[in-house]
Amino acid sequence: QVQLQESGPGLVKPSQTLSLTCTVSGGSITTNYYYWTWIRQPPGKGLEWMGAIAYSGSTYYSPSLKSRTSISRDTSKNQFTLQLSSVTPEDTAVYYCANYRLAVGGADFGSWGQGTQVTVSS
Repeated sequence: QVQLQESGPGLVKPSQTLSLTCTVSGGSITTNYYYWTWIRQPPGKGLEWMGAIAYSGSTYYSPSLKSRTSISRDTSKNQFTLQLSSVTPEDTAVYYCANYRLAVGGADFGSWGQGTQVTVSS
């Protein structure tokens, strides 16, 4: 069973860069056909897909966040990392890491982390 765990600061100041790491156990982030993703949920709103890094190392980003988002990985540690720059209070959310495989018509999600609250405030 693949398990994911988010880690990072819970409080970030406006204009700074938010950085979160997802540590994966029970499976490899280089396993064929799996995508490793960051998803967030602002208070009172729905889930927002931010981007993903594929088993190959290719990255994909939400168009609305692309200019501020970077996802990278460390295969030696079986981790992948989110960086979101120039944060504002609107980036306050619970941030989740998860994995999925592409399926007809969408994505077949597998495992999720428990989520981590990040608040942007001075």
